[in-house]
Amino acid sequence: MLTKIDLCSMALLKLGEQPIQSLTDDSASAKLARTLFDPVVDALIASHPWRFATTQIDLNRNTDGDFLVPVDVLRILKTTGKILGNKILADTDSVSISALCRVAPENFPSYFVSLVATRLAMEFCIPLQGDQTVFRILVALYETELQNAKFIDSTTSIAPAIQDFSLLNSRF
Repeated sequence: MLTKIDLCSMALLKLGEQPIQSLTDDSASAKLARTLFDPVVDALIASHPWRFATTQIDLNRNTDGDFLVPVDVLRILKTTGKILGNKILADTDSVSISALCRVAPENFPSYFVSLVATRLAMEFCIPLQGDQTVFRILVALYETELQNAKFIDSTTSIAPAIQDFSLLNSRF
């Protein structure tokens, strides 16, 4: 079971740095990890409709007459209402949303673990080492891993067969 510390340590090892034992350490590495982990991972999850982070959520109207978007939602992919800030406006009593939500590190698939570690290494590189060459190498590695992760994620399940489509039926 992976933790934030494990992922940050993997990133530091990619840089040739020593792994951290705790996010509360007083080292520069631990301070960077503590500050950057959540925003970097949230942005990475929100950047693509990852299957492992996509969830269907049914919302009920609150006392103000709005539908509040849950705090763990990073990006709404689809809804029947109009999104306004952290609320959804709709004329119905309930709204269903398809959304990208935060996922605990222990639930990351292996292809995403490597991607997170590389992205964190990129973020840690300049503050810890100041080396533009290593940074450029990490960017190239990240772009390759991102492409591979998107491919793996998109092929993890088979799309359902089209049951009733009039244009298909008319051809046969």
